[in-house]
Amino acid sequence: MKGIVLAGGSGTRLYPITKGISKQLLSVYDKPMVYYPISVLMLSGIDQILIISSPEDLINYKRLLGDGKDFGVSFSYIEQPKPEGLAQAFILGKDFIGKDNVALVLGDNVFYGRGFGKLLLNSMNNVESNNRATIFAYPVKNPENFGVITINKFNVATSIVEKPKNPESNLAVVGLYFFPNNVVEYALKIKPSKRGELEISTINQIYLQNNNLDVQHLGRGFTWLDTGTHDSLLEASNFVKTTEKHTGYKIGCLEEIALSKGFINKSQFKELINIYSKTPYGTYLNKILNEN
Repeated sequence: MKGIVLAGGSGTRLYPITKGISKQLLSVYDKPMVYYPISVLMLSGIDQILIISSPEDLINYKRLLGDGKDFGVSFSYIEQPKPEGLAQAFILGKDFIGKDNVALVLGDNVFYGRGFGKLLLNSMNNVESNNRATIFAYPVKNPENFGVITINKFNVATSIVEKPKNPESNLAVVGLYFFPNNVVEYALKIKPSKRGELEISTINQIYLQNNNLDVQHLGRGFTWLDTGTHDSLLEASNFVKTTEKHTGYKIGCLEEIALSKGFINKSQFKELINIYSKTPYGTYLNKILNEN
């Protein structure tokens, strides 16, 4: 399976701080925002990752992440000339995806919760073994601002509506999706919505109508944060800071995940520590090395 991080868009809701930098390169406490979605893919065991962003911003992602060898993964990059909806990611990434299944995560989403790694592996296996799509749902106070999913008592999806005026549930479809390879075919066939975008909800509807869609319900014990506004960006930073301080472990530490997943060995991990030798981040990596 391959993974895509969609890190495009103009970030206008965060103006003026995003007038000169891509939103997903802003910091969420002690790491660039894009580290968090990348960590989700790596926790899923995915080591081939495509970063999609605007032509003017892509060079900064390359400067930050390189080719991925520091983390034992491979990063590829594709320009998104104009944001035309989330489903556009599968069209832009068509050649990268090839004949593989694919996971898509939005570049401004932060996930946290005990057992989250197991849910990710289950979702990946569901696609790889059963050829079924998996999406994630999370309860929110303002469902009218999201794609809303309704599920029955058997946890089976019955409807998906994009930003409904009268939501039938409070379950938002969050920015994480696992799809079979035929998602590329679907993306190429769908038409833009009234908003002029290729909606991910349209893709989800296709899988729902084909009875080929499963839902992972992130309930109590899980946290999902969308960092698209000034308040939510600050809330995410405060959440990460508090959680890391209380648990003693970092969220979205790519080096740590690379070591735990066997993408890199201890010798390679030691080399990474030298980069951060005079920082608290380096101190943390030393702690992880000693624990291993």
